[in-house]
Amino acid sequence: MVDTVSPALARRIALAAQGFGRPAAAEPGLRQVAGLVDRLGVLQIDSVNVFERSHYLPAFSRLGAYDRGLLDRLTTGRRGRMVEAWAHQAAFIPRELWPLFEFRREEYRQKGSEWNGWLVENRTLADWLRGELAANGPMRASEIEHDANERRGPWWGWSDVKRTLEWMFRVGEVVCVERVRFERVYALPEQALAPELLESAPSEVDAVRELVRRASIALGIATEADLADYWRMLRAPVRVAVGELVEAGELLPVEVPGWTTGSRATPAWVHRDARRPRRLETAAVLSPFDPVVWFRPRTERLFDFHYRIEIYTPEPERKFGYYSLPVLIDDDVVGRVDLKSDRKAKVLRVQSAWIEHGAPDETAARLLPVLWQAAAWQGLDEVQVVGRGDLAPALMAELAAA
Repeated sequence: MVDTVSPALARRIALAAQGFGRPAAAEPGLRQVAGLVDRLGVLQIDSVNVFERSHYLPAFSRLGAYDRGLLDRLTTGRRGRMVEAWAHQAAFIPRELWPLFEFRREEYRQKGSEWNGWLVENRTLADWLRGELAANGPMRASEIEHDANERRGPWWGWSDVKRTLEWMFRVGEVVCVERVRFERVYALPEQALAPELLESAPSEVDAVRELVRRASIALGIATEADLADYWRMLRAPVRVAVGELVEAGELLPVEVPGWTTGSRATPAWVHRDARRPRRLETAAVLSPFDPVVWFRPRTERLFDFHYRIEIYTPEPERKFGYYSLPVLIDDDVVGRVDLKSDRKAKVLRVQSAWIEHGAPDETAARLLPVLWQAAAWQGLDEVQVVGRGDLAPALMAELAAA
């Protein structure tokens, strides 16, 4: 018999699996940060820095104002516990997961795309770059001198060297060992990864099953589409892996009222070890690339929250703002705020604030301490609210009262 999970409990299971609702440490240390990233398994990377770079935000949302240098220790250098890979887009993953993505690197090698064609046509340059890295150690593209290193063509102004290194990164001929001013520092795999991570890789079937298992732990409760999206995998092999994990007793079939595909209930599974909290108390802002909201169909299914980032929307057509972050109060996403860290003026600017229908009356009061904490975490002295959006008046009133 398939267990029925209420939509409210499904939200709590999902959020608890993501590390929300746990007692917060007064000063989160390396153990807390490392434990969180191990649980999530992936931190998506994005270049936008209007508030804070995306990969720093999941830990802030769950742990509060932590030292970002702790995360840098985990993601940087040959001794870091994480490495950059094409997982859920460009992302940091625990180094132990590197062999699991060999099937994806092989897929890129065999893809026959314009990237692959470029690498084949520029094999001499790729071999030269390997030699440079072997002789000099990890380097940025901008540090490498070569006659072909001219900025031209439609590739975002990338040089031939940069373009070649990027494809070598995708197929695993080089790795990114760290970023300097957000520019990748490339190294040969043997310069950055332990030999046991390079000696062998599991079969694609075994790798997909392990990745689905880890996704199910991180998501708590999920559909097949959710599990596939976590690592951006194809549905067919994920379906096979789900069947194997169900047979092993690790995934338990459930039904969530309202989770439907057409007129039929959408199959879902809960991980056998997932917590099922009776209540969950938290207040946070979420990165647009947080695993809680990055798969928009899941966001709408869980929270009835329609969310699209408007970075690429022309300014006159934006409704909610350039970098609006979802607002999480307890077990629901109840609004969004467009945040900007004005580092020169030392002000956190709330450029717009919006509330969802049915949000609790105390939303503004619960959100304001989060904004003050965010400002302090960013080294800013003040929070200023612009009067745009239907949550802005209440937020301005709370700010004035404080």
